[in-house]
Amino acid sequence: MAGVVVVGSINVDMVASCERLPGAGETVAGDGFSTGLGGKGANQAVAARRFGAVTQMVGRVGADSFGRDAITQLHAEGIDTTFLAATDAAPTGVAHIRVGQTDGQNSIVVISGANATLTPAAVEQALRARAGSASTVVVQLEVPRETVEATIRAAAAHDMRVVLDPAPVVALDPSIWRSVAVVTPNEHEASVLTGIEVVDHDSAREAAAWFGARGVDTVAITLAHEGALVRHDDRYRIHRPFAVCAIDTTAAGDTFTGYLGAAIAEGRAVPRAIDWAMAAGALAVTQPGATGSIPERVAVRELMEHGSRRGPNGRGY
Repeated sequence: MAGVVVVGSINVDMVASCERLPGAGETVAGDGFSTGLGGKGANQAVAARRFGAVTQMVGRVGADSFGRDAITQLHAEGIDTTFLAATDAAPTGVAHIRVGQTDGQNSIVVISGANATLTPAAVEQALRARAGSASTVVVQLEVPRETVEATIRAAAAHDMRVVLDPAPVVALDPSIWRSVAVVTPNEHEASVLTGIEVVDHDSAREAAAWFGARGVDTVAITLAHEGALVRHDDRYRIHRPFAVCAIDTTAAGDTFTGYLGAAIAEGRAVPRAIDWAMAAGALAVTQPGATGSIPERVAVRELMEHGSRRGPNGRGY
């Protein structure tokens, strides 16, 4: 029962790098371009698999060369794609990503394409088939909202834990929160969902309490260079980030969520699962790209055992 089902998006990433991101109406010279497998769902599935979890991907791609390449790459990772289908109704999703080399920050434009055709019925069928072999479902918001909500309800009906990455953020049916075991918003997403502006640890704690009051067992609000504030069993804890040199933040959040879901599925206690996720996310920002930046388990363990964390003053300790 340690398997993970990831329900979500599969995209082709088109990544342009430049010294700094352009402002509105501005053109800057770039110095690199690449394409590769991406989409929050695919990224999280790769992260869960590289942790070591038996992983199933549920989603849609177009019946085109991008879709065929995506399925081939997922197969190469050892991910089960039984419930990943190609459709003639829309092309494979695409993400245009710009990365600034100065600070590693990025801006992303996503065209959903085939991801928008994933239906509640398709997900419900997949979860029925995997209910006896998977304990955890990871889902995000790059597929239709009604499909996400159906995923959460179906997972709860099969006694499967739900890990929800609420990005890109949209309002959800208030009744679904009691069926979510773990939610992993960043500051912006937590602010939008709760109505509480998250700007520091105190406001993050207030936002985490909002989720807890609605039935979410574990809340992990990621705070970039400030680490993560975690609420679990009515207790709050700051998990300080690992000290690394960031060059590209693409897929860092997806790596965090995928590793967290896999660690929980493996039976890790929440604090330890968060540490796995923090270390994996930290390593992801040290490499360019999406799935190419997601670390293997052995590298994450090495950082956990021998790396340092940033203290409140930004220094390692």
